[in-house]
Amino acid sequence: MGGTAAQSLRNTLDLARHAEEWGYRRYWLAEHHSMPGIASAATSVVICHVASGTSTIRVGAGGIMLPNHSPLVIAEQFGTLESLFPGRIDLGLGRAPGSDQVTARALRRNLASDPDQFPQDVLELMGYFAPLGPEQRVMAVPGAGLNVPIWILGSSLFGAQVAAALGLPFAFASHFAPAMMMQAIDIYRARFQPSAQLDRPYVMLGFNVFAAESDTEARFLATSMQQAFVNLRSGRPMQLPPPIDGYESQLPPSAKALLADVLTCSAVGSAETVRDSLVAFIERTRPDELMITAQIFDHAARLRSYEIAADIRKSLASKA
Repeated sequence: MGGTAAQSLRNTLDLARHAEEWGYRRYWLAEHHSMPGIASAATSVVICHVASGTSTIRVGAGGIMLPNHSPLVIAEQFGTLESLFPGRIDLGLGRAPGSDQVTARALRRNLASDPDQFPQDVLELMGYFAPLGPEQRVMAVPGAGLNVPIWILGSSLFGAQVAAALGLPFAFASHFAPAMMMQAIDIYRARFQPSAQLDRPYVMLGFNVFAAESDTEARFLATSMQQAFVNLRSGRPMQLPPPIDGYESQLPPSAKALLADVLTCSAVGSAETVRDSLVAFIERTRPDELMITAQIFDHAARLRSYEIAADIRKSLASKA
């Protein structure tokens, strides 16, 4: 929103408090590094900040980029969070670095960790949450014996296969990488193996909502996200810019095509327009849950968008 990291973190908590009041079930924060527009690099710390300022909503990572960390460290961090906020912590795991290769090297000092070892790292992490065994030498304290739900995140088919094989819930990043969404859902559901955590497939899909009092206002608000994505894909990451009238009309065909792909899983408009888009998306994909996101520059307008989406959810639930 063009402000400081401190203001962003205050707004994050304010949004979480409103989301809790409006009936949202979860509030997730992503791990990204060396990005001027994202202040959740210390993801576990921000989760603690949000969880301590709310009382019922689940707070989690969407997600922790596991190649950046040892599984033991993440088990200790989320074991600590679960001990502080019992029954409210989610741990979503991804295998991307959440940064560029130079930043990834600075995070890890070397790039010896192999993203293809991601399934083994997930299993190691899950082992640290299991009850302590009599001969176990390495322990996560806190962590051992705690019920921290683990999710697998993905934007390709790899995550779907891992989630299915391990019997874990699967969250797909359709809000910015929708190309393989339907194929990933099909693979996950077809190959799912029940586990101690989950007895049937459970799919969460990311979905952009830019809701306002009119379609025109919503399209205007959505230009901030459009600019941010074009800038990111052009190698110029920056803070979320203010909206611009007629932004898309100024773009070359290649950028328009990029945004058309990115915004496939989006609803932009008034409450009625957003409702129709949501219903169509749900009928097409049959998700168990949606994770709503809204990159809106003005904090009050962002709050209003989430409020409209919450009202739509309640309306749809009452007619189900």
